[in-house]
Amino acid sequence: MGFSSLSSLSFFKSLRNNNRQFAVIGLGRFGRAVCMTLHNLGYEVLGIDSDERRVAQALNDEILSHALAIDSTDVNMLKEAGLFEFDTAIVAIGNFVQESVITTLNLKEGGVPHVVAKASSDIHGKLLKRVGADHVVYPEHEMGCELARSLTRPGILERFELDPDNSIVELVVPEEFDGKTIADLDLRKRYGLNLLAVCQEGKFEINPSPVSRLQKGWLMVVIGSNKCIDRLPV
Repeated sequence: MGFSSLSSLSFFKSLRNNNRQFAVIGLGRFGRAVCMTLHNLGYEVLGIDSDERRVAQALNDEILSHALAIDSTDVNMLKEAGLFEFDTAIVAIGNFVQESVITTLNLKEGGVPHVVAKASSDIHGKLLKRVGADHVVYPEHEMGCELARSLTRPGILERFELDPDNSIVELVVPEEFDGKTIADLDLRKRYGLNLLAVCQEGKFEINPSPVSRLQKGWLMVVIGSNKCIDRLPV
């Protein structure tokens, strides 16, 4: 699972960007992806997992700065490992609800200011919120929604959900818009959308001129409600 697309911003928006250190608890597929991305972005990452083989593999693959094999449900182990000194921790234990909830509780009671936790179901998410998780993510659900949208709306390349009802999307300029100026389209009046940028040959023009004439195959970035976005021609 990668984090290079625009839609991944919903996850990284939940992280605090004023610190350089992150702790990731759980080194399964999701945890490894988070470690790899943060590490490649230049952040210092401490990985935690109770499985020594996963810890050894993560170190061997050089996807993090440090890794420890400890039981995150043990408060004393977390304290000795220095987890409570981190500003942000990501609980990437998705399929073991009890361990996930206890770990989140331990981190919050230990004074970690910002805890992001992965949930595998709505009930799991509610439990995580109840014990103090500051942000809950549902990666499988989000990927499923993204896949469904990509199959039904292939013209939309990327989507960043601002909230459940509004998004920023990057889409291919539809044939219906070919040769028309931005003023001619009047996206705000006709579709309730605002045009943020257009892109041709890999170069983005932010807040383009109303007299700019669009061409089929260019990219455009718009912001608005999901209902309005779904009204755009394919």
